[in-house]
Order: sequence, then structure tokens, then C-alpha cells
Amino acid sequence: MAAVVTAAFLFAALFAPWLAPQDPFNSASLNLLDAFTAPVWADGGSQKFWLGTDEQGRDIFSAILFGLRISLFAGFASVLFSLVIGVTLGLMAGYLGGIVDSVVIRVADVQLSFPNILIALLINGVARVVLPRASVEDLAVPVLVLSIGLSGWVNFARTVRGSTMVEKGKEYVQAARVIGRPTSMIMLRHVLPNVLGPVLVIATISLAVAILAEATLSFLGVGVPPTQPSLGTLVNSGNNFLFSGEWWIVIFPGATLALLVLAVNLLGDWLRDALNPRLR
Repeated sequence: MAAVVTAAFLFAALFAPWLAPQDPFNSASLNLLDAFTAPVWADGGSQKFWLGTDEQGRDIFSAILFGLRISLFAGFASVLFSLVIGVTLGLMAGYLGGIVDSVVIRVADVQLSFPNILIALLINGVARVVLPRASVEDLAVPVLVLSIGLSGWVNFARTVRGSTMVEKGKEYVQAARVIGRPTSMIMLRHVLPNVLGPVLVIATISLAVAILAEATLSFLGVGVPPTQPSLGTLVNSGNNFLFSGEWWIVIFPGATLALLVLAVNLLGDWLRDALNPRLR
């Protein structure tokens, strides 16, 4: 069931331009007279807007579909970035050992002493200071991916390091050394394929964490700009009207975010159980 829900969200995000009744970010298609229209089943609702509209007359259903694209893209990209860094460093630390292992583990231990969201906020803030002010909004999504990715590599690195330390003592690795295979070839061709099993599970669970981190940063106003709203930005915008009666502006994006994270988490739990040989 979790896989079906996750696949449905992916489908909705990929085909948002064709599924959405309105382009919510095209100002020419918006009408302020449609602002604060209630959902179709409520008093004052309209068949044109199933889930109602916000203060600019944007269709909430369409905004959610387009917001899903940014949230999922930021989540997938940041997890992929974390995976590449974590697997590379973990493989080097586990196989080479010595000073490389010490440096990687010490950096990982220091990073684990801080919450991921705090590290992401710090990296995001530094990037916004370093980058030219004119390009901050254009590079908001890449900066967001960089921030979340650099805050989440530790779990990949520690897992791959432990598995690599086990694999490098096995016969097939020793045989590769005897026949003169280069160290880089042994790590990439022999060890890496045998340590990637747990990485898939960690990546799935990390996806839910990354989506939540993106939503949190966007809710705090340091994520994607209002011109490219994600689910977190929509929740932030709707939160201003929660107690004035226009509850649908924040409830529907928030419920979508919660359901997406829950589905991805359950999918990760299922993969963890399915790939665990002790449970077979």
C-alpha cells in the first residue's frame, strides 16, 4: 500500500502540468476575485476549484501538484548527493583504514552531535552569504539540495564503512590483491557491489527525512522562493490564514506532506524487512 501511495505521488508530480486544472504560478491565469474560495463541498465552494483557493486566487489542488514536484525533486537530489558522498567516504574509510578512517569517523562523530536541520540551516546561511545577492533566488533549489545533502551523508558513510571492513577480509578480496588488481579497482568492482544492500534501505528512509527537512527550511523562509513554492512554502503561506477561517489553505498541503512522508517511511520499513535475511 505504501508503494502504491508513493507511486501515486510520483505520478502526480511528474505529470502535474497535465493533471493540474490551472497553472498556479502563471499570474496571467489568476483572478483575485476567486481568492479565498472554499472547497467544493463547503458553503461558497466552486466546481472549478476542488480544494478551494488561496489569497491570490490560486487553485490549491494545482498548487499541491506543482509543490510536490519541487519537494520530491529536492528530496531525491539531496539523498542522491548524500549517498554519493557517504558511500565514497565510507568505502575509502573502511578499506584504506589508517588516517583516512580516523578523519572520516571524527568528522562524522562531530556532525552527529548536531541536529541535521541545524547543520542544513548553517550551510544554507553560509551559501546565501557567499553567493551574489542577485543569484540567491535563482540558485535557491541547488543550495537547498546542497544543504540537506551535506547534512545527511553520515548514515551512509558509517554503514558502508562497517560493511567494507567485513568484506575486505574475505577470500575474493584477498584473491584480487594476489593477482595484482589496483586498490581502486578492488574497491569499485569487488567490494562496492557487496556493500550496497543496506544503502537502498537507508536511502528510502533518508528520502522522507529530506522531504521533511526541505519543508521545514521552506516553512522557515530559507528554502525555495515563493515563486517556486514547495509543500513547505504552501504550508507557510496557509498558516497565516489558519485562524481567520480559510483553513483549507494550510490543511490540504499539510495533509499531503504528512501522507507523503508516512508512505515513504512505511516503504522504507518494508524494504528493510524484505532485505533482512533473518526475517525470511
